Amino acid sequence: MEWRREQIDGLLRLLDREEKTLVDALAADVGKPRLEGWATDLGATAADLRHLRKHAPAWAKPRRLSLSLSSRPGRAEVVPEPLGVGLVIAPWNYPVQLVIQPLATAIAAGNAVVAKPSELAPETSAQLARLVPRYVDPEAIAVVEGGVDVAQALLAERWDHIFFTGSTRVGRVVMEAAARNLTPVTLELGGKSPAIVDDSAALEVAARRIAWGKWLNSGQTCIAPDYVLVARANRDRFVDLVDEAFAEFADGAVRLTPHYGRIVNEAHTRRIESLLTGHGGRVAAGGTIDVADRFVEPTIVVDPDLDSPLMTDEVFGPVLPVVTIESIDEAIDFVNARPKPLALYVFAEDSDVADRVIRSTSSGGAVVNHVILHKTPTIPFGGVGPSGTGRYNGRAGFDDYSNLKGVLRKPTRPDPSILYPPYSRLEERIIRRFM
Repeated sequence: MEWRREQIDGLLRLLDREEKTLVDALAADVGKPRLEGWATDLGATAADLRHLRKHAPAWAKPRRLSLSLSSRPGRAEVVPEPLGVGLVIAPWNYPVQLVIQPLATAIAAGNAVVAKPSELAPETSAQLARLVPRYVDPEAIAVVEGGVDVAQALLAERWDHIFFTGSTRVGRVVMEAAARNLTPVTLELGGKSPAIVDDSAALEVAARRIAWGKWLNSGQTCIAPDYVLVARANRDRFVDLVDEAFAEFADGAVRLTPHYGRIVNEAHTRRIESLLTGHGGRVAAGGTIDVADRFVEPTIVVDPDLDSPLMTDEVFGPVLPVVTIESIDEAIDFVNARPKPLALYVFAEDSDVADRVIRSTSSGGAVVNHVILHKTPTIPFGGVGPSGTGRYNGRAGFDDYSNLKGVLRKPTRPDPSILYPPYSRLEERIIRRFM
């Protein structure tokens, strides 16, 4: 446990001492505004690490269990033990957080780790490969750089656990590779996370918070609100309020503000541009794209065709489709007719409505009256179905990286003969009664 704490302390020192280097790398790779880069990739990660450091010693202790009558007398417990050597394959959108946090979680549970940052964030990848070995034990923790060929080579090895964050398409590849060695996986995959705005919602607050979720990291967040379902009576007002929130965030000039980022590369910018062609809806705000500058203006599209790529593919950018519904029942049916999302957001002042939406839908996580903020150390985080499998953050992540070994301790006395054959009819009745 002391070794585990030393490694987490080393990672905390890295995030503190190398802040400028890492924030500069995030700006170069993903165009992140400096404060946003620090808050989402460094500050949030440091909070996760402090939580791990504080609680891992307690989580690692044996956990006492109750015993059924047939197992008494005795004592039962769960003993967490490390799985062994884990592989972390990270994405480009939060290229520091999604390397360091799962790596630290694996360490907290006592594992050794190999981490591969994304080649689409090359400056951040290079800095992590250079810096991490200076702050942790390089015999147990390694950072490996490379592209698809390196990822494939890593996946061909035998691991005790694989943690992957990325697209559902690549998640299938990872799971197939893991299956060859029966390796357990944690897959955080994303999907189209809906936001439902009920008639009882505080409309201005809902609009501002949903706009912030699309603005953050230029919409390149796996749990960003992907589309909004809102009643016809409130739709136009909601759209106006979201547009006003974007304008306030931009302080009048979205291309010039230092508080708005860019798309990761030209290819992804063109992908978002393609979503804005042939969608059949009305562009109510925004729409400007500059591929060379990797700039996509925050954009609102009202009532796009439901079978258009804008409504079937994960947007992963600052484009917000707004879909008109007639009732909360229609919103629930709309969500349930589609693949289970990584996150679901419901805005309602009526708590009965919010509870009903949470009960009647399935998603990896959910938030009432806000977005994204459930990504916090004390709440298990992960997907369901095509949006992922497994959980991390805090104790959930510790347990995910542990073999929770059940142990039963029995005394040698008493040693009742009824346990052993041959069995009389009376003994059979007793066994059937008490098993």
